[in-house]
Amino acid sequence: MSSISGYRRLYSSLSKSKLGNILNGSGKKSLFVKKPVKDVHPKYPVRTRFAPSPTGFLHMGSLRTALYNYLLAKNTGGEFLLRLEDTDQKRLVPGAEESLYDTLKWCNIEYDEGPGINEIHGPYRQSDRTEIYQKYINILLEKGHAYRCFCPKERLDTLRSSARRLQPPTTVSYDRHCYKMSQEDIAKHLDANVPFTVRFKSPQKYPPFEDLLHGKLDMQPQVNVMDVRYDDPILMKSDYLPTYHFANVVDDHLMKITHVIRGEEWLPSTPKHIALYEAFGWTPPHYVHIPLLTSTSDKKLSKRKGDADVRTMRAKGILPEALINFSALFGWAPPRELAAANHECFELKELVKIFDLNHLTKGNAKVDDKKLYYFNKHYLSKRLKNPVDFEEQLQIAYDYMKPNYHDLDIEQLRKALNSIGGYLTTIYDIDSEFYYLFKDPQYENENALNFLKSHDTAQVHKVLAFMNGKIEESNISELIKITEAELSVPKKVIFESVRFALAGSIPGVKLPVLVQIITPNESNRRLEYALHQLP
Repeated sequence: MSSISGYRRLYSSLSKSKLGNILNGSGKKSLFVKKPVKDVHPKYPVRTRFAPSPTGFLHMGSLRTALYNYLLAKNTGGEFLLRLEDTDQKRLVPGAEESLYDTLKWCNIEYDEGPGINEIHGPYRQSDRTEIYQKYINILLEKGHAYRCFCPKERLDTLRSSARRLQPPTTVSYDRHCYKMSQEDIAKHLDANVPFTVRFKSPQKYPPFEDLLHGKLDMQPQVNVMDVRYDDPILMKSDYLPTYHFANVVDDHLMKITHVIRGEEWLPSTPKHIALYEAFGWTPPHYVHIPLLTSTSDKKLSKRKGDADVRTMRAKGILPEALINFSALFGWAPPRELAAANHECFELKELVKIFDLNHLTKGNAKVDDKKLYYFNKHYLSKRLKNPVDFEEQLQIAYDYMKPNYHDLDIEQLRKALNSIGGYLTTIYDIDSEFYYLFKDPQYENENALNFLKSHDTAQVHKVLAFMNGKIEESNISELIKITEAELSVPKKVIFESVRFALAGSIPGVKLPVLVQIITPNESNRRLEYALHQLP
């Protein structure tokens, strides 16, 4: 195995984005020791898990992680688990756990085991597993793979500060001061109730590990021979709750997880996890670290700015089928011929059949909303062709619009939705894009003003005056022909004049359909009204 000691400092000092650049090949060197084998997709039922922390609401990156783990489990005939990593009690967000359940249900991502469901290997909430963690902490302490650390915060802060001043700087800062304590000193500290954490005694060299996407990796912390520090992560905090590093290893082992798919931001932590497995004498699961999600400008999506908040997308009218389809393509590509035949449109049940680890991609995945809305238009159109789904979407639109349209008639809305459903990208577009079907158009919008600037107002007035009161149920096309013959006005001018009067020059609905939806009486009223709006 070749050495990559030049990359040891990456482990502790590289930003996550730079780490991603190196992994996808844009760095000067590579972390690869050996490329992944040709076929990495399991041929047996696997057990996967989604283990979010309810410290915020589900975002696109977490949804993709849940989806990939779900797809792998279901594709192989295996099982998918949900586990809540809620040990960071101070950062828990009220309502986040309930929102998580609701979002997974909305997306039809069903877990086989989890809180309140099939608790064979439970509890599935980490805050309920403290006795289990204490048992395994004691095992590591007894074996000498862990030790208690009584260092106060001030001392640890000083160590971290001095570590940053090293050349090169590093986040590996602890000096194993407490590892050197005698059993007598430890007993005195315990008797005096001095707060302590439990640290893992990391090996002199972390073991290389196999990533099913990136191949064999050898990632070591930077060590300064003149001022030796140790990468001894805290396993148990002073409140007796485990850290992520410890709890996820214990839980994955006890819950018999075979494959872990997670974001590549966790790659630097993986050597610690592998070392913990070795300390216990356990076999680690197979790891797959998927690329970061970025904006179209290649910047990491911001959770705090709500760049990829699933709740926000749902509130905008995004359908779960569209979001699942969209998320699936961030780091995974279906077979080319299948993608072309389906225009990349795959529902969840279809994704289960074709998901394959061999088709994962390594480059950062750019989130382009245009593709999301393309999928949404496709799935909305499909829903509107199903009678049951149509009624559901009709009710959603009615409930959304009713507060602003006091005279809104659901049958008129039904007629409109039947006629223009294929134009809609989200169900709410019926309000934002087609409001003129339900109330007077605005004659001061940009389209209408451009129409007036580019047309002879006298000619428009003549057209509208001639047609006023003559529109009937199905005669608009014939009436336009008569108007053209009588007034010797180009047909295009007549069409545009009528659209100005009926829709404020907003394109979309064909005139015969528009007249049918708003009724001939309303059409004639708008012609009369528009005449008075002309300059």
